[in-house]
Amino acid sequence: MSNVRKVYMYPRWLRFWHWINAILFFLLILSGVSMQYSDTSSLLMPFEYAIVTHNVCGILLSAVFLYYLFFNIKTRNYKQYIPQLRGAKEMYLKQMRYYLVGVFKGEPHPFETTPENKFNPLQKLTYFLIMFLAVPGIIISGWLLMFPELAPEQIMGMGGVWPMALLHITIGFFLNLFFIGHIYLATHGDTVTANFKSMINGWHLHIEHNNQYNVSNSEISDEDAPEQSGNSSVDISKQESNNNENKIEVINNNLK
Repeated sequence: MSNVRKVYMYPRWLRFWHWINAILFFLLILSGVSMQYSDTSSLLMPFEYAIVTHNVCGILLSAVFLYYLFFNIKTRNYKQYIPQLRGAKEMYLKQMRYYLVGVFKGEPHPFETTPENKFNPLQKLTYFLIMFLAVPGIIISGWLLMFPELAPEQIMGMGGVWPMALLHITIGFFLNLFFIGHIYLATHGDTVTANFKSMINGWHLHIEHNNQYNVSNSEISDEDAPEQSGNSSVDISKQESNNNENKIEVINNNLK
């Protein structure tokens, strides 16, 4: 037997950072590509506007990243990004198979999303590398390109600015690929728009299989979490209208 419950998964601070970060990333990609072409009639953005846009968005990205780090430490959300080493190979292969084969066959997700484990094993590894290596790397190299006098005179026998530019472009290329892949994989929820809605309202539609799952009070610690009474796990039937209750009952019957 399976139950469907609404679980408060993404707090307000995380959603705010996510969408601001997404907008800045998009503008940085747009301006960064445009800066590779000096033609003022560039299809994406005129060169002179691209420089200003890229620098301003880079500064804002730095500030937003500090905001992200602060709340990750304060709420201990950083633990979500720590990759699990035990059995990692088997888990990575299992998740990779789902992305390559299972998703096209309509198979269920191999790893359920819960407040304690918001990411599957491949997501944890990828997000860890992106958020704690790639993003700091592109921010630091970007600042050194804006203020070349701060860059080392030489790095491995090469002028300090040139290696910084190469590092910046290389990281940017992989972040572009991640940005595109991230949007695509976000469509692999229960519906195409389910994950996008979750990152807007904070709630995740959680399907329980053969076990009772409750959300601990410690997981819903944000002030913006809706008030709850009794059990901290919120049943859809207590939150939605009668019409939605009927829809959930149909889902439950199909999952039995």
